[in-house]
Amino acid sequence: MSGLQIGGTPPLRSFWEHLGGRPTFERLVRRFYEGVREDEVLWPMYPEHDLEGAIQRLTGFLEQYWGGPSTYSQERGHPRLRMRHQPFRVNPEARDHWLQHMRVAVDELELAPADDAMLWDYLERAAHAMVNTFEE
Repeated sequence: MSGLQIGGTPPLRSFWEHLGGRPTFERLVRRFYEGVREDEVLWPMYPEHDLEGAIQRLTGFLEQYWGGPSTYSQERGHPRLRMRHQPFRVNPEARDHWLQHMRVAVDELELAPADDAMLWDYLERAAHAMVNTFEE
């Protein structure tokens, strides 16, 4: 009896589906990296030779986090975000630059206010959690 709905309640959709799936998240990440490419604080942390790989990894991570396919974990294992960022000097300045570029990317999605707030809340918390030094 697939597709049976009890009480007329539609099946639950993930936030990933609600926002438009992979095209939305890939647009977000590609716009984010456009800003990073021009950023003197962040750009040295990113693999210029593998920028497309970085785009696909962040897109995959965000997709999985928000209820999309689990391709990220299948290909890379547990996210372990703090461990993966440990080799990089992520201080408050780098965090703030990351958030500035991500804010521009989120704004360009033109999400409904509640969706924007939900996505932004996570991105802010994640960015703060990645800080691993307070040295300038």
